[in-house]
Amino acid sequence: MRRTALTAFIALLFAAVLGASDARAATIGGNPGPQYNYICPHADGAGALDCYFDAVVHLYTMCRNVHAIEIIEFGYEDSQEGEHAAKYEYCLDKQKQNMGPRYQAALKEAHVSKQAVEGVRSLHEYWLEAMQHIRWNKGESDDSYKARLAHVYDDFNAKIEGIRTIVALVKEKTSPIGTAKASTPAKSTAKSSAKSAKPVKSAPKTATGAPEKAS
Repeated sequence: MRRTALTAFIALLFAAVLGASDARAATIGGNPGPQYNYICPHADGAGALDCYFDAVVHLYTMCRNVHAIEIIEFGYEDSQEGEHAAKYEYCLDKQKQNMGPRYQAALKEAHVSKQAVEGVRSLHEYWLEAMQHIRWNKGESDDSYKARLAHVYDDFNAKIEGIRTIVALVKEKTSPIGTAKASTPAKSTAKSSAKSAKPVKSAPKTATGAPEKAS
């Protein structure tokens, strides 16, 4: 009876974790509402880079939770075997598909800097590798396994902050084209005003100092 209840509870957890990403995003005021945005829920309405950064952490966490449930149900060693790891494998495939469009959009927005583009690519490669290594390694202790997965978040944050810094510096140093053009007419207007402000020559005077009369 206890085993049946545990199995039912775990099934509900799987449905909550995996079923969320299958739902279609509903629009609220033209934008996906945060409660419907399962890819980057903490960057709703933000730019492509912010959405991608949020998805890196969020989708990794989703698959980590799925595998954690498998470990609870089957134990570390048995959670690696056949159908016991099926839900984790499904999560990997599903989230890679979900990430694809966000990754391409992030690359497009990062094109302000070659370094930023390389940073996004490096982050994506690391994310793919981290997703594959959510699995427990044979002989790994419980503490070592949990510490290894927790360290991944530190690496995510370091890489993300590096990209943010590069993009911010490039945007700060790059002056908008419209501003540069707008300053040109102002200079010519100032020159015109300076010319018109030149003093008018006074009429020549006689030896007595009186203005010379016209003949």
